[in-house]
Amino acid sequence: LQWHTHVHATAVDNPTSIAEAGTTLRISRLVTLLAALAGVAAALYYAHLDLTLSHYDARGHLVVARRTMDGLTPGWRQIGAVWLPLPHLLNALPVQWDWSYRTGWSGAALSIGFLSAGLGTLGGWLWRSTSSWAIAVAIPMVILLNPNVLYLQSTPMTEPLLFGLSLAAAVSMDRWLQHPDSRQTMCTGMLLAALMLTRYEGWCITGALVGLAAVVSVPRALRLALYPAAAVIAFLLLSRGSTGVWFVTSGFFEANNPALGDPGLALRQVSDGLDELGGAWLRWFGLVGAICCVVAAGQSAFIRSRVGVAQALLPMTLAAAAILPAYAFFSGHPLRIRYMTALIVAAPVIGAFALARLPRRLHIAAAAAVLVVAVWVAPPLDEAAPMVREAQRERPASDARQAVTTALVRVWDGSPIMASMGSLGHYMQQLSSHGFALRHFLHEGNGDLWTAALAAPRPFVKWMLIEESAEGGDTLAALARVNPAFLAGFTRAAHGGGVVLYVRTEPGSRP
Repeated sequence: LQWHTHVHATAVDNPTSIAEAGTTLRISRLVTLLAALAGVAAALYYAHLDLTLSHYDARGHLVVARRTMDGLTPGWRQIGAVWLPLPHLLNALPVQWDWSYRTGWSGAALSIGFLSAGLGTLGGWLWRSTSSWAIAVAIPMVILLNPNVLYLQSTPMTEPLLFGLSLAAAVSMDRWLQHPDSRQTMCTGMLLAALMLTRYEGWCITGALVGLAAVVSVPRALRLALYPAAAVIAFLLLSRGSTGVWFVTSGFFEANNPALGDPGLALRQVSDGLDELGGAWLRWFGLVGAICCVVAAGQSAFIRSRVGVAQALLPMTLAAAAILPAYAFFSGHPLRIRYMTALIVAAPVIGAFALARLPRRLHIAAAAAVLVVAVWVAPPLDEAAPMVREAQRERPASDARQAVTTALVRVWDGSPIMASMGSLGHYMQQLSSHGFALRHFLHEGNGDLWTAALAAPRPFVKWMLIEESAEGGDTLAALARVNPAFLAGFTRAAHGGGVVLYVRTEPGSRP
């Protein structure tokens, strides 16, 4: 819609711009269509391999979206405050369809749609910035055809929404730098707010974009910043209302990363992660592009063009996503290759502006060479890609839990089952294929009911599922360790994959 408005508005002042704007729109549509077709094909391929929901977080995101309407205490508080809410709000209605919930296809459709739209927007931007259709088409394909990106966009994970929104926000910021009127401020601000509510990497990218806007005009940048600021305030209020604290900062992980307290090692882990995901060439491609952006910014500074400086540095704002994993690893968070996937998007975008400085006659060959190298180093649909391997890290435990599932299905009487959603949300989603709904579980999202059951579970539940291994065990396992009376009157009925099923034994009955 913004591009249609741009075409008509510029035609009034400069009729010759109609052809250029029309070409931009056509390239944007072409890239969007190619990305969508490739995305759907990849999603079908990974579904055939039963990998759509192999990552436990993919199942967890479905659970958070579903529990707003399915649960013992449904409502807005179920959105929670650990993960940011926008992906779950978008999927809240589609995931109520049982087939969609069990297969994850509504979440995968969101991933494909957002990434395709973001790549299409990127293609239009690169055409406007470089006047090279080869660069405008090749660079989005370099991003999409990376096997790690292809896999993520085939699942209900939230990274593809981050990729699409960050690209759209950067392109919208480019328009804002040229025409910071009230309408463009609102469009860019809304995209920044959406980015802030998708993933925490978006906070870093948004901060970089707003900082870049301040290079041009601090008062206008402050007006633009009102939108993401409002998004943060809304999230903090949601956190306070759903968890009782303004911002949840603990309980996510066990600090066991060797980079704990070592910033150099944390940065090296981020760099090595990018190399593993896309090859060392991608890192160097991005670095060369960054040098070209800085040189262009210096040239604009020399002629005192603040807008030129900001536009030259704009591609580099996407690399701000690296701040989050670096800080997480410095804080001891376990190494996860997934946290570096945003850099697979940033590096080619930045590198594109190195290609643009080549003689125009070399653009097609150079863009084709970059695409060939990208596909050769990291072949699409590679089942050994780092992200695909990491997504299956929990599969052995999942297979071992079949013993627990079999026992539970055999003896369950329909009464609530107490389990920590923070640790076993993915298992709750797996159990949906056996007829278990979220309303059959008592978990942290049930507020006072959960709190009362933590004090004395016996009057509330007959069944308990406890994760006793992963990350040192869940909340219930920790409580049982410090208070042996917590499990008084309960007997182990089955175990497997680190999960134990406990059943309440009635007075006078045999276990």
